[in-house]
Amino acid sequence: MKSRILVRGALGVAAALALAVSAPAEAQLFRAYLSTSGNDANPCTLPQPCRLLPAALAAVASGGEIWLLDSANYNTVTVQLTKSVTILAVPGSVGSVVASNGPAIRIATAGVDVTLRNLVMVPLPGAGGTNGIEVTAGSGVAVDGCLIANMPDSGIRATGDISVRVSGTSIRNSGVYGIYLSSGPRATVTGSALSGNAIGIYVLASAASSTTTAEIADTTIDANTTGVTVHAFDAAGVAMASVHQSRLVRNGYGAYAYSNAGGQASLAIADSLVTGNDHGIHATLPGASAWLSGSMVSHNGYGLYSNGALFESAGNNAVRRNTTNTQGTIIQVAPM
Repeated sequence: MKSRILVRGALGVAAALALAVSAPAEAQLFRAYLSTSGNDANPCTLPQPCRLLPAALAAVASGGEIWLLDSANYNTVTVQLTKSVTILAVPGSVGSVVASNGPAIRIATAGVDVTLRNLVMVPLPGAGGTNGIEVTAGSGVAVDGCLIANMPDSGIRATGDISVRVSGTSIRNSGVYGIYLSSGPRATVTGSALSGNAIGIYVLASAASSTTTAEIADTTIDANTTGVTVHAFDAAGVAMASVHQSRLVRNGYGAYAYSNAGGQASLAIADSLVTGNDHGIHATLPGASAWLSGSMVSHNGYGLYSNGALFESAGNNAVRRNTTNTQGTIIQVAPM
């Protein structure tokens, strides 16, 4: 009898030890919190918030949320997002993520889905910042209600097969690109503003057989060197942009499609205002095409410009009072 009790006791101890070894030291949070009064030694809960994003990312579960509770900067180095997460600043606060020695935020992990809401991304002066958001792998990134300003390279830079959704966001004064899309991204840009960038939105097919697309709606694109550029750099590549109910104003080129390798660079504009640009809508070289319907093109240097490209204009456009209304072959077609 005594031996049976000893055996049962030993088995119970062994089971308890196995559970202790297999259990995580601390369950990850669905919602983690950051505050100026926080400390990274805290558990990142609301009563005991952490201070910087890396600590919150370590504490939060995949698919969880990180809340920035007050106005402050929340990183000291590039924020590496290796899990699906939503990062948001509470309304009324300035949740800042700075670019220093690289991008402010980098997403380079396959399968992750990231949402960024109500954040401010700027470069730390003199610290070698490059991009606001840099994406080279992942499932998707959504940028909602953010400000991305003064980046030396790009506000958002995405490469490869990934979904990019930008809404209610202002991207301004980027040294090169407001939004850069290359070799596979599928992007939607709605209710946003891109101003003062070298190129507002750049849609590039640079890899063989890649298709890069951008759907742009209810967006103001102003005072850029080029507003929207669609560029087929590879002979088998496809780059496409559609612009709807938007404003292309005071740019060097309002919208520009070109193919320098025989690939497909397709631009479609409908129900939009194109005004105050040096070139309103420009398509150049075989492989490039532009389609315009229901839009006003006025007070530009050149309204519609075609140089060896396919340029079709529906009969429902108002192309008037440009220095030169049309240049090159513009094919008039009936709206379908």
